[in-house]
Amino acid sequence: MIQLTCDRQQLVEAVSNVQRAVSSKSSVPALEGILLKAEAEGMTLCGFDLELGMTTRLSARVSEKGSVILSARLFSDIIRRLPGDLVKLTVDDKNVTTIESGASEFSIAGMGAEEYPELPSVSGVGEFQIPNGLLKGMIRQTIFAVADSDAKPIHTGTLFELSGGKLRLISVDGYRLALREETLSTEGSEEELSFVVPGKTLSEVMKLLPEDEESAGIQVGRRHILFTIGNYTVISRLLEGEFLDYRSAIPSACQTEVKVNTREFINSVERVSLLITDRLKSPIRCVFGEDSIHLSCSTAIGRANDQFSASIEGAGLEMGFNNRYLLDALRNTEGDEVRIQLNGPLSPMKIMPPQGDSYLFLVLPVRLKANG
Repeated sequence: MIQLTCDRQQLVEAVSNVQRAVSSKSSVPALEGILLKAEAEGMTLCGFDLELGMTTRLSARVSEKGSVILSARLFSDIIRRLPGDLVKLTVDDKNVTTIESGASEFSIAGMGAEEYPELPSVSGVGEFQIPNGLLKGMIRQTIFAVADSDAKPIHTGTLFELSGGKLRLISVDGYRLALREETLSTEGSEEELSFVVPGKTLSEVMKLLPEDEESAGIQVGRRHILFTIGNYTVISRLLEGEFLDYRSAIPSACQTEVKVNTREFINSVERVSLLITDRLKSPIRCVFGEDSIHLSCSTAIGRANDQFSASIEGAGLEMGFNNRYLLDALRNTEGDEVRIQLNGPLSPMKIMPPQGDSYLFLVLPVRLKANG
């Protein structure tokens, strides 16, 4: 039996977040549901697809304690459309759940909580804290370079390295690399840790993170990781395998250094990309001259040329790039200006902030056909 009353808006928000960790199709019916527990101090909701689990707690007036599994899709649809400010939930001993709000009343079949698989526990390897806004920014600046194919499963995640009070996040997908580094002064930041978190988990964590100075807790076990963000916990398996030796992939030499306005570069790439479609793919040809960058592109639709000024030191150069990879890197730089280092037409483009090394993006060039 369960009997409780809670705020409808809080419930809608909690269910829509937790629902993202629920299996849309599973051979285990319980996994397509949300586990709801009514306890003395409030209610807990849980979604779990065997790889990613999310739980949250919200306040409720509980008259009778208990637990039930409800279809995530149906429960979410119902509570989103309820007319009142409060929701009353009653579950009988056959798990039939009555949902009342304003003049509306629904009765739906639930499942016994004993059918729900247990979430893994995380123990032992290390834990640290990081401000919410900072973690959100670090994930955003690296997640775009996570591999989306399973050719190397380990690269479908982001490598976290914590050492000497510095946290580094590294993503690679064979065509580009994104690295973000920050000094931490929070609890646990002196630990030495290295682990790979699936990209899917990080995109869910990023959605939950507010842009504030409160800290998120990260607990790392041998096989799993637990993020604590406000009233939410996200548990996920870690990826196993050999991550790319990213340090050796970063070119140390530099023949040409470019300083350029980020927005001008983005606008120019977007303009010449208008001729590129999923069907008509073509690299963007970049000519780094004395004090300007000239971009061109040619497909079956036509030809585009564009140029803008830049401060360029070193040898002039002509290179080709995939327009999407170039744009992804430039859009994630966060700043009015970027410093670009080049080391010949077949070496990766290195994009960094004007000063310091808080981020580093590599974009591999594309071989150009001789006849421009």
